[in-house]
Amino acid sequence: MKKALITGVTGQDGSYLSEFLLEKGYDVHGIIRRSSVDYRERIAHIEENEHFHLHFGDLCDSISLVKVINEVKPDEIYNLAAQSHVQVSFDVPEFTADIDATGVLRVLEAVRICGLADKCRIYQASTSELYGRVEEVPQNENTPFHPYSPYAVAKQYGFWITKEYREAYNMFCCSGILFNHESERRGETFVTRKITLAAARIAQGKQEKLYLGNLDSLRDWGYAKDYVECMWLILQHDKPEDFVIATGVQHSVREFCQLAFHHAGIELKFMGEGMEEKGIDKATGKVVVEVSPDFYRPTDVVNLWGEPTKAKKELGWNPTKTTFEQLVEIMVKHDMEKVAAERLKEQVDLSEFLEKGIVK
Repeated sequence: MKKALITGVTGQDGSYLSEFLLEKGYDVHGIIRRSSVDYRERIAHIEENEHFHLHFGDLCDSISLVKVINEVKPDEIYNLAAQSHVQVSFDVPEFTADIDATGVLRVLEAVRICGLADKCRIYQASTSELYGRVEEVPQNENTPFHPYSPYAVAKQYGFWITKEYREAYNMFCCSGILFNHESERRGETFVTRKITLAAARIAQGKQEKLYLGNLDSLRDWGYAKDYVECMWLILQHDKPEDFVIATGVQHSVREFCQLAFHHAGIELKFMGEGMEEKGIDKATGKVVVEVSPDFYRPTDVVNLWGEPTKAKKELGWNPTKTTFEQLVEIMVKHDMEKVAAERLKEQVDLSEFLEKGIVK
């Protein structure tokens, strides 16, 4: 039985990858940080699996990484842990660098210290944000990097230090340059999940309006559940290489928004330009989407579009197993059910309070 170690196991990608590897017959180990707050809802359903194990550690702490890696002695490591919010990286640039840059180095060095350099294969989660202020469209493995945020700069170090350890120590370590990948497990502060939740809440009378940043931003959006398969395929390849993981299809934030509201039962009409653009509910004439300067970044990446030919050809991966339209529908369906459940709970709680005479 192969053993895999996943950092960032409680995140969107970590939870899907854990499920995928368990289905493949792996013994899966995940690293989690100690916290007084429970943040393991994405993996709660697999914690009872006898082949799923959790260890305490942190990418900021090299000693904990050495300890866990030496104990597990994994065949594969998937380094998915990161401060992964681009906007947040402008607020906490030093923390972002410590996790997303130096944290990668700590993992690579821990593998060497534990004497596993020639036995353990390592996957590094890289990002399309490396292309930043893009120099060509679409972007592939040979496109020059131009990082345009503290997050992207930190991730560029992670990419190059992974490549350096591959060449200097002959380690099997690779980077997957992932373009935007979303799901119903995406964090609620990320723009796609923010949109699908808002559409569900507005449709069910729980929210009045959605505020967004640049509606013209273009992204290559895929389904995270499909992307973890490509991560695994990269480590099964006969030689260590870096791959772009993308769908090859591009859409604007506006398009994502329009489709999400459609699946929530609201048809949008956009009017105006720039900061004055608004999304209007065709049926009621109400403005339900507005642009806010609060959601513009100091330096904004506006045109990410991946070219997944290499992954398709060399790994046999299908990047459009789940289409953009299916992805948005999956996310909205989940959030419509989530909001409905919240409303029901509120009604039950209120009726209990009324019965007890707590409220009148």
